[in-house]
Amino acid sequence: MGKSGGNSRGSLGLFLLRVMVGWVFLSEGIQKFLYPAAQGVGRFHRIGIPFPQFSAPFVGIVEIVCGAMLLAGVATGIAVLLLLIDISVAIASTKVPLLKHGFWIAMHEARTDFCMLLGLIAIALLGSGRFSIQRRRGR
Repeated sequence: MGKSGGNSRGSLGLFLLRVMVGWVFLSEGIQKFLYPAAQGVGRFHRIGIPFPQFSAPFVGIVEIVCGAMLLAGVATGIAVLLLLIDISVAIASTKVPLLKHGFWIAMHEARTDFCMLLGLIAIALLGSGRFSIQRRRGR
């Protein structure tokens, strides 16, 4: 993962990117527990994810923990890697099948996932940035 210690505007921009991406994953993970029928086990069952009783809570925990790690800027490389796997599975299982309804319908439904994917890649390339626990500890 890259290091980003540049100017104040760049550091603030990276911090805001981490907040945006981290908050979306954190909130989606929480919703898997708050609304299990719609967002958690029930949804995983409907879309054919194996072992939904295990996989939905597991994914929820990964999203909560890794989202919080991005927000704090701690172990961002690990968080990004796990969330890249998470979002890739989400796109493959929920967005790619929508292509049968047409390209633009699929693109509309995939907009948040695509932004999260690109945000994660950007964080992977730029590192945790100046406004992070990771940077303050000198790692």
